[in-house]
Amino acid sequence: MKTFSTFTLAVACAFLSVISSPLRGQEIPPDYQEVLKHLDRKGDYKANVLKIGIPRNDLTVVVDGVATPTSFGFGGWLGMTKGDGRMDVMMGDLVLTEDEVNPVMSALLENGLEVTALHNHFFYESPRIFYMHVMGHGKASDLARMAKPGLDMIGHVPSRHPAPVVPAATLQPGELDTAAIAKIVGHEGEQLGKVYKITVGRDDIDLREMGAKINARMGLNTWASFVGSNERAAIAGDVAMLESEVQPVLKALRKNGLEVVAIHHHMIGSKPTIIFLHYWGRGSAEQLARGFRAALALTPAK
Repeated sequence: MKTFSTFTLAVACAFLSVISSPLRGQEIPPDYQEVLKHLDRKGDYKANVLKIGIPRNDLTVVVDGVATPTSFGFGGWLGMTKGDGRMDVMMGDLVLTEDEVNPVMSALLENGLEVTALHNHFFYESPRIFYMHVMGHGKASDLARMAKPGLDMIGHVPSRHPAPVVPAATLQPGELDTAAIAKIVGHEGEQLGKVYKITVGRDDIDLREMGAKINARMGLNTWASFVGSNERAAIAGDVAMLESEVQPVLKALRKNGLEVVAIHHHMIGSKPTIIFLHYWGRGSAEQLARGFRAALALTPAK
């Protein structure tokens, strides 16, 4: 009978460790390190994508009478990856107040970036929050230069329309049975402070921009955020769909008592066309997880 050498066994174990491990961080390329330095922002590099966080920690958002943490759905971002011809592709989603929308938009447009979508993610929130999707192509350093004037305005635009003070209830954190939620949904999530978030990529869709693969970290994903307790929880999220999936997903969400708050695109000129749907709901964590699972089952997300 043949036996493995110590070296062979070590190689096999290392290989199994790599293929079974979750997505790991990569060393940030030098030009992307310069992007972070220029923008004075933090980020990480995984799946060949530099992801830059732009969280709205300066805002306290109340949704339908519930005080919600930043990680529930108020974390903006920019993603950057390599395309054809030594060109970089940048996409992002900026979280803005009503008063910030047009000044930030002007700053981005005047510096060469494209604005591809503007929409809400919630109903009943105070202050009113809008989400602006941006896109650009070019050298990493140039894209950083284009983005910086707009990013620097976020949180610094004087408010001409102060939001009314809305009484808020705080859902008790730290009591969610996240293992039970993951079992119902069929995917593991991550704990982000008080929020449990499950993100599922659409790797079944071959979507490219200037030769760059648009993956989950570049925004092609479906997600759900949970906050509260097992008995009293809230959910918010986004479903990435092909056009043929929209109506079945709508029916599944409504049948399960989840509110649809927006249907829109994030990218212009993409083939195939991707439609994104935002939803919101309150109830028991099990009920909300089952509602999300019903919609997720109608898309071959991975």
